[in-house]
Amino acid sequence: MVHKSATLAINEALERRLAAGEKVLHLGFGEAGLPVPDFLLDVLRRAAPANYYAPVVGDQGPRKAAAGWFSRRGYDTDYQQIVFGPGSKPLLFASILSIEGALVLPQPAWVSYAAEAEIAHIPVIRVPITEHAGGVPDPTALAEAVDKAEHDGVKIGAILLTIPDNPTGTFASQADVDAITAIARAHDIAIISDEIYADLVYEGTAPSPLASYPEKTIVTSGMSKNLSLGGWRIGFARFPDNEWGEHMRDTIIGIGSETWSCMAAPMQQVAEYALGEPDEIKTFIAGSKRLHSKVSHAIHDVFVNNGAVCREPTAAFYIYPDFEPIRERLASQGITTSDNLAHELLSRYGIGTLQGSAFGDAPEALRLRVATSLVYGRTNEQRWQSYYSDNPLELPWIAQSLEFLQDGLASISRS
Repeated sequence: MVHKSATLAINEALERRLAAGEKVLHLGFGEAGLPVPDFLLDVLRRAAPANYYAPVVGDQGPRKAAAGWFSRRGYDTDYQQIVFGPGSKPLLFASILSIEGALVLPQPAWVSYAAEAEIAHIPVIRVPITEHAGGVPDPTALAEAVDKAEHDGVKIGAILLTIPDNPTGTFASQADVDAITAIARAHDIAIISDEIYADLVYEGTAPSPLASYPEKTIVTSGMSKNLSLGGWRIGFARFPDNEWGEHMRDTIIGIGSETWSCMAAPMQQVAEYALGEPDEIKTFIAGSKRLHSKVSHAIHDVFVNNGAVCREPTAAFYIYPDFEPIRERLASQGITTSDNLAHELLSRYGIGTLQGSAFGDAPEALRLRVATSLVYGRTNEQRWQSYYSDNPLELPWIAQSLEFLQDGLASISRS
């Protein structure tokens, strides 16, 4: 039986509590937390009459815009290498489904990767992440896992990377990515790189396996995170410009033709506009990054000040605190797993997070995925104030959320 995604389930549960008037701090769902800018609403209004079935791959206009988007980042791309879909999730699923062999995942990794592999009856090999950043397997541990798989007669079809990462809110170094692609090339393993958070790096730019292994790397992305358009379901994928890439692209097109048919026609025009990156798009993303960074760092500090250890966030809107330093204090309260910890934080203190075990982490590890972006406000007016504020942490609703978090963590960590 396939269960509902843990991230969607926690979001629905917390929204029900909020609707019922309960005092809950929603840190459980990875939604970008900002309203849709007027200039994108204007594009959608103009596009709304479009009710035709677009080509499975997408219209030529948005495909050319996506090719330009990749090319401006240093990865020359022709529009024929691009496929659009209703969000990046179905494109990821189709890619996983199309590659023969086991799937290597970082541990922890976003909840849907393993679930999609399970639906496709594809075995998963989990390899721990590095101490510095998530989203990619530790290269040394990866080499050992690949050697073991070969010794055991297990064919590995692909390694899936998340750059930047959900759940840790960090991104790997290009050196680590290059070390992984060297292993992949040596063993003829494909790379699937989920780069939906690539525009939300606080400083610098995110690495990509396209820099060192373009011949067998599929990249997926979309507009759910950088433009806060999760519900609009705009995703796209880039395939290599070679025989293998064409085969994979055609296979995904075949899957898409029998499942999602096409991305909604009005969204084709939104994608074409946004991927052209006019100044207002760049400005909106820059402002989003500033807000994500300030709030993520503030929430990170609250967790660290209450006994957790945690990688400092460097991208997106997540942190991944580990309560191992206060295990004994938590054990005295009957808290010995991440499931226990998430349950007690919610039931006793109204703090909604997601247990690390949902991301494939060891159940006994006391780690949580904390999403930081839903504290920006419950109304569009509050969210815009958060976006434009020079000091968003001083806004009443954000300050109250930080205080609520501090009180709950102080209580559970000192009991």
